[in-house]
Amino acid sequence: MYAIVEIAGRQTKVESGKFIYTNKLSGNEGDAVEFANVLLTDNDGKLSIGAPFLNLKVTGKILGHVKGDKVIVFKKKRRKGYKKKNGHRQDYTKVLINSIG
Repeated sequence: MYAIVEIAGRQTKVESGKFIYTNKLSGNEGDAVEFANVLLTDNDGKLSIGAPFLNLKVTGKILGHVKGDKVIVFKKKRRKGYKKKNGHRQDYTKVLINSIG
């Protein structure tokens, strides 16, 4: 069984017993988290689609807060002497999905 859940404006496919990385959520390591915006579920081939959401909840547990890979942004204008280098690392939250529904 899997579900498509909207978390912080992004749609994510979740399965029970697996973990996902989402945008940083408020909460400490070990806290329980609940997602109510379930868009779609698939239970052994039986598809349920919400209009816009289903009346289900997905529960999980925060495993920790991590940082993603560094992304380098480099801007240059040729023959002008303009160069700018900037880096960014996105914050993520690792969530273990306990149950769907």
